[in-house]
Amino acid sequence: MSLLHYAERLFSLDTLDTRFTRSSQAKSGGSGSVQPPRIDPAKPIPGLDTQDAASRSRQTENRGREGVQPSKWLTPEFFLYYIVIVVALPLMFKSVYDVSIPSHPNYPRYEHLLSPGWILGRKVDNSDQQYSGFRDNIPYMFLLLAFHPLLRRLYESLRPFDSQPVPSYQRASRNAQDLEGHARLDRRVRFDVGIACVFLLALHGSSALKVFMILYVNYTLAKNLPRSYVPLGTWVLNIGILFANELCKGYPYAEIARYLLPWNTTLQSASEEKAGQNWGAILDSYGGLLPRWEILFNITVLRLISFNMDYCWSLDRSGGSPLEKKQLDPSDLSERDRVDIPAKSEDYSVRNYFAYVLYSPLYIAGPILTFNDYISQLRYTPRSISRDRTTMYGIRFLISLLTMEVMLHFLYAVAISKSQPAWEVYTPFQLSMLGYFNLHIIWLKLLLPWRFFRLWALLDGIDPPENMVRCMSDNYSALAFWRGWHRSFNRWIVRYIYIPLGGSGTRGKWGKVRAVVNMLAVFTFVALWHDIQLKLLIWGWLITLFVLPEVLAGYLFPKRSWQNHKDAYRIICGIGAVGNILMMMAANLVGFAVGLDGLKGLVHGIVGSYSGRSSIIAPFKPFSAANVFPGLVFLITACCALFVGVQVMFELREHELRHGIKLKC
Repeated sequence: MSLLHYAERLFSLDTLDTRFTRSSQAKSGGSGSVQPPRIDPAKPIPGLDTQDAASRSRQTENRGREGVQPSKWLTPEFFLYYIVIVVALPLMFKSVYDVSIPSHPNYPRYEHLLSPGWILGRKVDNSDQQYSGFRDNIPYMFLLLAFHPLLRRLYESLRPFDSQPVPSYQRASRNAQDLEGHARLDRRVRFDVGIACVFLLALHGSSALKVFMILYVNYTLAKNLPRSYVPLGTWVLNIGILFANELCKGYPYAEIARYLLPWNTTLQSASEEKAGQNWGAILDSYGGLLPRWEILFNITVLRLISFNMDYCWSLDRSGGSPLEKKQLDPSDLSERDRVDIPAKSEDYSVRNYFAYVLYSPLYIAGPILTFNDYISQLRYTPRSISRDRTTMYGIRFLISLLTMEVMLHFLYAVAISKSQPAWEVYTPFQLSMLGYFNLHIIWLKLLLPWRFFRLWALLDGIDPPENMVRCMSDNYSALAFWRGWHRSFNRWIVRYIYIPLGGSGTRGKWGKVRAVVNMLAVFTFVALWHDIQLKLLIWGWLITLFVLPEVLAGYLFPKRSWQNHKDAYRIICGIGAVGNILMMMAANLVGFAVGLDGLKGLVHGIVGSYSGRSSIIAPFKPFSAANVFPGLVFLITACCALFVGVQVMFELREHELRHGIKLKC
């Protein structure tokens, strides 16, 4: 295999996640083969169940290539774009590097935020608390990555398959495959529950008891409430938990003891100078590796809701097994079937529930699996998991990790934004690039933990969805961006919030209005789920507001009306996409980087600069406007550069279509 071919495989969508390039619909009867590429991995093609494999493949290929335009990669237009890219990319990196050197006037303001580094004598910007917690523990997590799968293999070698967990009265009615699947599930669940208890105690110490209590209350609600009350009760309980965890700061035992239980007078008299050290404070001192358990619990809430809703919906199914109706092989189910087909009634047990909610590789940050999908994968290992693909996925993770290290050593965008700098010393180009690379670091700091924990799950025989589909810079649509950013969370939202609210099923303008209203509800929940902060609530509403122009433009300029003017339509869409990108950058800077006040400072420095400060085009002195209105001229130049990038993104999508792939993100 040539190096170029290996690199192509390494960075292919198939290596990232087979859900992007393979059929989401399994063949009836199950042959063990994986389906060919198809137009949309999220939805099956109508009538798929009744077609043979050959016609199915032909239909997929034809639909995937319908309306695809000829390649533009070697056209004069794109050669012009290549020149712009070759010139712009080095300048983008250089602009932030120039303000990240010790000789810059603002360097003393943020130098205290930098730490000793390991690349070419440079210091490292490890000032982001969220990422520093991951970065500082990488050696220990790699040990865990190796130890956990090895420990499972040792356990499985000591405990071979046993069909005895199946009750004798059920054993006669089950075939050998079903018995083996049940035995495998039982063996894996026993291991997962045991490891989860140890893992939880190590992470949260005495606070693990609080987690167990919340899990028990949620399970009891699902099992004991009447079926019609389970959805409402589930949402009220879990949203209440989000608020209570935040307002009560994780329910410290010291506070519980102070208000509910008598004071231990013996301890008080022995140490009066430590009057606050009641028995609760002693318990609080055993907080584990991550004492603030409530921060991580937000992701757990999603699994609590998933279990309750999947169980509730399973009660609505009647009339025999869906597997028998569709004649599906349970060992070769598609992802769509794994999610939609309910687990067996006996699978909604308290032991399986605890194993799912506390599954160690996905407990801290996800990605998010539904309960049905988790149980299905415990019974039968997905065919998407292979040693070769997992190895290449691990290599991609290491490349991403090295990329992040290089950026943190040479581009101090995060430390600069945290230091309340004097924005006036930066040129408009430098200000815009500080914001841009700030967003890139946010993207990488989320991508790396998600890919690490997904890699851990893959090594353990579980295939969760990939959370980051595209690079942050390869997005021009707000709607598509949010389908691909934290993708497993997006799919969770669609299944448990957006569709139950009605989605966008209604046709016409009122359907669009309903979709926007539902989107407002969704992003309000998303903002509150991330953290109960005003800036995140503003972020959620800004996202909904900035989606409106795209929805309106799609209604006013439908693609079908421009079939005879495709190039003109591409230009119009490119102009609109530039505005989309600017709005998405603004919203995410508010929510996750500099806040509303910081964004005002950046915008004022970029477009409000009339003082004649130098900008990216300052060397071109004949353009006198650059000397008078550098901010305005830079903004126009930046929009032109974004337009070039958008056209390249359009052609990348066309390239995917030519290969039969149409992602919705």
